[in-house]
Amino acid sequence: MNTMDFFMKEAPEAAQAFNGLIQTVAASNGLDAKVKHLIYISMKASQGDTAAVTAHTVMAKNLGATRDEVKDAILMTLTVSGIKGIASCLQPALNLFDREANE
Repeated sequence: MNTMDFFMKEAPEAAQAFNGLIQTVAASNGLDAKVKHLIYISMKASQGDTAAVTAHTVMAKNLGATRDEVKDAILMTLTVSGIKGIASCLQPALNLFDREANE
């Protein structure tokens, strides 16, 4: 069970409120969906959140993101949080991207 499914099971009211916030932010039209996912990948990589990075890697790829775009989104974290995002997220994200490409 992934983190969000567990959240929904254990705290459905809080999870629904959180999902409402996510939907509101996602509905804004200043950035397209692919760019939003790439930004989210960067933010979560800076925190070392591999699960979120890999989940959003698939979403970004499904919206047309390239392997290089995902890689650059993670590399952008170097200037903010040092090697943390690279060490924890780059390999899992790119491995998943490549595996998805071969399926």
